[in-house]
Amino acid sequence: MNDKNYGGINIEAARALAEIVAEKNLGEITITAGNCTITVKGKKCVAPAVVPTAPVAQPQSAPAAAPAAPQEPTAPVAAGTLVKAPIVGTFYAASAPDQPPFVKVGDTVKKGDVLFIIESMKLMNEVQSEVEGVVKEILVGNGEAVEYNQPILRVE
Repeated sequence: MNDKNYGGINIEAARALAEIVAEKNLGEITITAGNCTITVKGKKCVAPAVVPTAPVAQPQSAPAAAPAAPQEPTAPVAAGTLVKAPIVGTFYAASAPDQPPFVKVGDTVKKGDVLFIIESMKLMNEVQSEVEGVVKEILVGNGEAVEYNQPILRVE
């Protein structure tokens, strides 16, 4: 392996595409040449559609005359909106290790506020809030690998 190619991908071409995306503030650019395809995503990444969650109804107790059937415990689903990872990568709560996190539990967020960063293929993708509310829970740790559509935090 040399400096210019990695697995058939020209690294200089990938860097040039990244510069174009940054200069033009593009969301994404894809180039295909032969059997090689390179996709570079821009700095700001819009979170996927948010999925509101509803509280689980409490199970009703059986009548006193009938013996109670064994029930499996149910974990209550927290109310609010889950913000999910728009891409696969590494979750970062702050822009740099020496910087404060973008949001903490208890912070109020507005639409467009940066919530966190997901690093993917050496690109830092800022994920912005699609909802307004209070951050109730952060579900992953700083530096943790995340999957596409994985819940990252909950906003109520």
